[in-house]
Amino acid sequence: MDDGPVLLPVETAPSPDIHSDTMLISAARAQTLKLANQREAAVPHAPVLIEGGEPFTLDLARSVGDPALDLASPMKGPFRALALPGTEWPATALEIARHAGILPAFMLDPAPADQPVAVATADLAAFAAPESLRIAARTRLPTAAAEQAEIAIFRSPADLREHAALIIGRQSADKVPLVRIHSECLTGDVFGSLKCDCGPQLDSALHTFAQEAEKGGYGVVLYLRQEGRGIGLVNKLRAYQLQEQGYDTVEANQRLGLPDEARDFPIAGRMLLLLGISRIRLLTNNPAKLTAMEEQNVEIVERLPLDTGTNPHNTRYLATKRDRSGHLLP
Repeated sequence: MDDGPVLLPVETAPSPDIHSDTMLISAARAQTLKLANQREAAVPHAPVLIEGGEPFTLDLARSVGDPALDLASPMKGPFRALALPGTEWPATALEIARHAGILPAFMLDPAPADQPVAVATADLAAFAAPESLRIAARTRLPTAAAEQAEIAIFRSPADLREHAALIIGRQSADKVPLVRIHSECLTGDVFGSLKCDCGPQLDSALHTFAQEAEKGGYGVVLYLRQEGRGIGLVNKLRAYQLQEQGYDTVEANQRLGLPDEARDFPIAGRMLLLLGISRIRLLTNNPAKLTAMEEQNVEIVERLPLDTGTNPHNTRYLATKRDRSGHLLP
């Protein structure tokens, strides 16, 4: 990676016999391990280099990297933090881990090691390159919510995730559509999880758009493949494990060494512009989506709140979104 060492994610190590003298982890995880001279938790996903009194075996490296294992293996260390090099590879490594949906924990120059794959910091820019996004396919899709519907799939050569737009009603240049920017949530959208309000929000938007279509308007659901607020499904479930131990949504993500919000909302604006839509009425309680649309030159004519109620399982989750993530009251 640029001029950096060989890095091996602890989650994908091929051999149990592998070992390393140093590890790269996040600042939030380093703080949990009570390292004295690491960065403040204000930047929880900043990189930290550590070494121990003995080489890191794979079992030890995984227990260092995964906070869900803390109760099973509470005694770790002693470790000490090392000075970071004046290059970008440590931060790049943690960002690659986030894109891959794995723990931000690496063994440095492990032995024995397979042939490494070269990665450059500049490669990350491809994930956010607006000019690479395109509509790969578009077709009619009758749905339970509305028979008059189309689906468009967006693809970028640098990103395996395929985002979708569901257009309910007949799109027209002289009408301002209702829009819902919805991030993928397998547990809520598909399995009906009560831990969040994602499924009810999606269902509510589809119902609202169907009513809008009946009145001659139309609505667009932008379905972003950014599971777990951008940290991936496996890390999202790890965060759920930590929530069972008493941490809120933000604390759980930070304890994993990951951002509490890592979604790319600007991509929703680029999707709208590719659909020929530049003025919208947005269904959201999240001010970050308003800002992202404005930055993409999508005019928000009106913001409409969503209120899907609460249940005993998501009350704290909704309070955290309001109190710590700045979500607006419906």
